[in-house]
Amino acid sequence: MNQLPSDEPLYRIGALARLTGIPVTTLRVWETRYGAFTPSKTAGQHRLYGSQDVLRAQLFKQLTAEGHAISTLAVLSLAQLQDLRNQQRSAFMLTAHQRLQAKTVSMAVVGLGLAGRIESKKFTLNFLSHAIRITDVFTDLAQAASRAISDKPQILLVRVIVLDEQALQQVQAITQSQQILQVIVVYSYAMASLLAAWRTKGWVIRREPMTDEDLADLISSVLIVDAAKSMSESGVSSMIPPRKYDDAVLARVAGISTSVLCECPQHVADLIVQLANFETYSQACLSRNANDAHLHAFLASVSGSARALFERALEKVAEHEGIKLDPDPST
Repeated sequence: MNQLPSDEPLYRIGALARLTGIPVTTLRVWETRYGAFTPSKTAGQHRLYGSQDVLRAQLFKQLTAEGHAISTLAVLSLAQLQDLRNQQRSAFMLTAHQRLQAKTVSMAVVGLGLAGRIESKKFTLNFLSHAIRITDVFTDLAQAASRAISDKPQILLVRVIVLDEQALQQVQAITQSQQILQVIVVYSYAMASLLAAWRTKGWVIRREPMTDEDLADLISSVLIVDAAKSMSESGVSSMIPPRKYDDAVLARVAGISTSVLCECPQHVADLIVQLANFETYSQACLSRNANDAHLHAFLASVSGSARALFERALEKVAEHEGIKLDPDPST
């Protein structure tokens, strides 16, 4: 009997089936006939599966759907399965006409299940406004932190079971080292006290379960809407950049009186605060209300686009008036 690990969640076969979408009968055949899993056992001989088994099952599901035989896959290690999956990855291609009009969003994904969903044709059909290019797929945050990302993606999409302080630090380190514009985190469990800390980073947070339509809405909420054509024409990326100036900087700018532009610094700073607040409110509604997720994704995108435009306007005003936008103007 294998010793039960004490530092990771363990699942019975029914839970494993629910997590992966694979029928219990199929999992049992894969295990008994091909030796695909080596679960631990309780004193009562109940099989318990760990996180590695969950990942293996997800990879088996994806690779068998692409024509690979389970008898061949079952003998491979987790690393070999992931390498094979990466070699087989092929994003659904839009028609020639759609490719000419679509914008491409680059994304690194932490979580094999999420990557598989995004790469499926079914998901792509829910997300035709942009073409998604996955730069890298990682099993977990530890792997993402230890490996170099091949190309700087615009979005980091993360799937974690538990939101905790260690995960927050890992996501922050990856984001800073790769200069990623936006972070989307999908989780199962979290302490309420930590959720506020995650959201102060400007990241989009959503608890599972989540449909493909919900996931598409989450990604859409950090993209500039098609109506904001002036931003792309002026060289701004199709991604909404995170907030540049906090309330303290904007309050200082708003309190500066100028002789040339009258109250323009104050008005622009006030507008940025209002738009940033509404952007945060829309993101919160997007996470809480699945029925209106599409609407709130649009509202978050519009307010974020407008906020980014007014931040650029503030920089123009500050340059004209000689106003420093540093957090500490004395430095």
